[in-house]
Amino acid sequence: MSTTHELSLVSWNVNGLRAVMKKDPSFVDVVEQLDADVFAVQETKLQEGQIELDLPGYHQTWSYAERKGYSGTAVFSREEPLRVLRADAVLEVAHNALSAEDEALVAVAATEGRVCALEFDSYWFVNVYTPNAQGELARIDTRLAWDTAYRKFLVKLAAEKPVVTCGDFNVAHEEIDLKNPGPNRGNAGFSDEERESFTRLLDAGFTDTFRARFPELAGAYSWWSYRFRARQNNAGWRIDYFLVSNDVTERVTGASILSEVMGSDHCPVELSIEL
Repeated sequence: MSTTHELSLVSWNVNGLRAVMKKDPSFVDVVEQLDADVFAVQETKLQEGQIELDLPGYHQTWSYAERKGYSGTAVFSREEPLRVLRADAVLEVAHNALSAEDEALVAVAATEGRVCALEFDSYWFVNVYTPNAQGELARIDTRLAWDTAYRKFLVKLAAEKPVVTCGDFNVAHEEIDLKNPGPNRGNAGFSDEERESFTRLLDAGFTDTFRARFPELAGAYSWWSYRFRARQNNAGWRIDYFLVSNDVTERVTGASILSEVMGSDHCPVELSIEL
């Protein structure tokens, strides 16, 4: 008979891991302070061999973009994963879920190191850096095709065992999730298409853990522009999430946004869950 343990899980878009290594506190300091069982990062912006990262007690799982200095994800876990999947597995699922044109768009995104999926005994942990739709929604077609493929991928994993997925999803889902919804309506990250796509992900069997625990809490953001003193004024967006498959929603024991942690234009988000 398996026993459950309360796990502490953290996700952080570091916007360049090498840069955060040099800040005070450094990335290693933050990892040690938070003492998570699993620590996921997005936008590592490095290639294999470009960093020596000493994190005693953690297994390191990396996914690098083919393009230098761009995108990339990693997961540091105290438990060694049973299996690791990356974005090519998302592309494989997309083969049966998308048109040929959309599949080609996902194939490009799959070269950008956007997924680290780790299988553990009792759950799947999936770290994602969702493609940005970009200014004037220049990459919205890629974004929406990716969303479809990623949703199918998560559903497939959830058929095996519970799923925890985290990362920078590059969308503020509802008006409460950003400071200035009116002027931003239709912009990248708050377009109707992206918001509806995120709704479809939730409707496929997943729970936004932070909003489930704090349905009315405004002013809770995870990303702030470097311009206009946005962070000082808390003019931010909540675009970093922990989602869990609905079958383990009741096992969530805590969900936090760690806005006091500096070093990036994003702050970490945290989940506690019994698995």
